[in-house]
Amino acid sequence: MSASRWIQIGIVGTIGLALAATDARGPVRRLTHSQYNHTVRDLLGDETAPADSFPEEDFVNGFRNQASAQDIPPLLAEAYNAAAERLARNAFLGGDDANHLLPSKPHSPGDTECAAAFVRNFGLKAFRRPLTAAEQQRYAALLVKEGVRAGDFLRGAQLVIEAMLQSPKFLFRLERGGDWRGYEIASRLSYFLWDSMPDDELIRDAASGTLATEQGLDKQVRRMIADARARQALDEFVSEWLRFDLAANAVKDRTIYPQFTPELAAAMTEETRLLVADLVWNDRNFMDLFRADYSFINSDLAALYGVPAPAKEFGRVTLPAESKRAGFLGHGTFLASTSKPGETSPTIRGYFIRQQLLCHEIPDPPPGTNSNLPPVTAERPRTNRERLKEHTVNPACMGCHSLMDPVGLAFEKFDAIGRHREKQTITFLPEHHGDNRSAKPVTVEVDVDTTGNLSGMKDGTFHSPAELGAILATKAECQECIVKQLFRYGWGRHETAADASLIRRATGVFRDSGFRLKDVIVFLAKAMAMEDKS
Repeated sequence: MSASRWIQIGIVGTIGLALAATDARGPVRRLTHSQYNHTVRDLLGDETAPADSFPEEDFVNGFRNQASAQDIPPLLAEAYNAAAERLARNAFLGGDDANHLLPSKPHSPGDTECAAAFVRNFGLKAFRRPLTAAEQQRYAALLVKEGVRAGDFLRGAQLVIEAMLQSPKFLFRLERGGDWRGYEIASRLSYFLWDSMPDDELIRDAASGTLATEQGLDKQVRRMIADARARQALDEFVSEWLRFDLAANAVKDRTIYPQFTPELAAAMTEETRLLVADLVWNDRNFMDLFRADYSFINSDLAALYGVPAPAKEFGRVTLPAESKRAGFLGHGTFLASTSKPGETSPTIRGYFIRQQLLCHEIPDPPPGTNSNLPPVTAERPRTNRERLKEHTVNPACMGCHSLMDPVGLAFEKFDAIGRHREKQTITFLPEHHGDNRSAKPVTVEVDVDTTGNLSGMKDGTFHSPAELGAILATKAECQECIVKQLFRYGWGRHETAADASLIRRATGVFRDSGFRLKDVIVFLAKAMAMEDKS
């Protein structure tokens, strides 16, 4: 689009976004990349997932959707511009309204009645609330002017779509209350339960006021949690909470781990996704996420885990007790993503468990802290446990590392890609120079001690993923942490003291339901919908 046309639409990059958001009540929430993809799919029937090529989002408080980090840097503004042009162009490919975006067939390029109806209907969906009179007039005039200029009504409609997709009223979830409260409730529900825009039924209940009643709200939440779109929302939450991105983007030393490929990494995250889906949608005890003696694997994972391959890819298999695997902590997703390219990292593994599964806040190391461990030589091979003892004698390290290292050391019988090992293998590569050019690598195996403990917790000693999982599954801290993670994801911020009562009640719902996560999601959805942000 030309610069003059861009100015004509009346949106000037990030300045326009910021100005439009100033009268919003409460935190201003930008659509995440996942929400953007799902929204344009449901709005336009576009399955191209344009946000996959947007600049990456930052993780804050463990998630990508935190309001405090949702600014619009220039590269993202440019990506929105390009995506809006492409989506609008594709909306009427070949001069055809294949997705039935028009309310009726226009009688002329400047059909004012059809233009008004299109703007009203499409705007309601795109902005997730009715347009104001001024908005209606402005967009309808834009459509008619462009339609007449181009001699084609669809060109005008295309321009309106392009303009609306770049509006802060589409890109942001702005809440002002008043007459729009019902529509704002609809958006809160749809983006929490579906990771996408409200559908027609939700909009109708918002318009009628039914959604603001206890009975109407309960009916819609129950309907929405049973819809297939709820699965995509759960998948997004789980993929961020359990950091699937770390496994998908893991880099491993191919000379040590030739088995590790992008396909294997994808299989790892699929295994975890399927276990969570089984627990949630079949109303099982969600704490079995940490102690399940079964999993869903393909032939590649079966080879990695040393178990028989399932009859079909990603079929359910029972994990043998001697494998010491159980639940998520025995998955390659966790074991590979919390390791270094060439070796395991008890510290990273312990940090993940403390931070993501127990909601313990581990501070960053002091500036200038030397994080290097003592070197290992062929003459003096040492296990990771022996090298990590450095953390217990360094005053700058011992405070935090005493919380992390003893947890991660229990996983030392699983290597950097999640394969079981009885001993730690250390390979020393020779320096090829002078008379040493024919030297070969030296491999040494050392025994590992997998005794681990959760300091500060009663009965917190364990020796394997299965034993730690059994402990976590019964710990109130872990149960409450799952609720907190859902809260942080749903509200787009870290909890405060004012949220303690809600989290306590939600945890009670979780416990009383036999730890069915679906019940907690329903409870939080209703609480979020009725929250007054004035």
